[in-house]
Amino acid sequence: MELNCVNVWKTNKKAAVWAVLALVLTAALLTGCGAPQAGPSYHCTVSISCASILEHMELCSEEKRELVPEDGWLLESVEVSFQEGQSAFDVLQQVCRENKLHLEFSTTPVYGSAYIEGIGNLYEFDCGAESGWMYAVNGWFPNYGCSQYALQDGDTVTWVYTCELGRDVGSGGWTEGE
Repeated sequence: MELNCVNVWKTNKKAAVWAVLALVLTAALLTGCGAPQAGPSYHCTVSISCASILEHMELCSEEKRELVPEDGWLLESVEVSFQEGQSAFDVLQQVCRENKLHLEFSTTPVYGSAYIEGIGNLYEFDCGAESGWMYAVNGWFPNYGCSQYALQDGDTVTWVYTCELGRDVGSGGWTEGE
């Protein structure tokens, strides 16, 4: 009796299926199928507040007043995972996408960073000439763009809408020469 693959298949289909499956799994393990593994994952907390508008409602149109939550939070503090090298801007995009918050920004090549024009349909100048979005990391307001700020594990990122160039949200505001 001649022994070949066809005869084995005909006489013992179950064993042949297991043999093929074993070969496929072995090949997969040896070639490393699957997505490449990313580096370690880090965590930060992110929140988005427009509470300063509550003290300056007279500066906003009726249309914009309707967008402001009663407690001032567009997004209360949430924990976010990120990869090494990701910026405050990267994480803002992620949380806005995940929480269905409208985000509008422009890229400013001169500064090499993204500029946040609006979050949740609240834009710069919607509540006066000194209004717009700022960010703080661990209570500090960086003096450079959000896409330039590389996050560290455990950071707390707070996005705040200011109506007074930051004076109303604790940054001290902008003065000539800064």
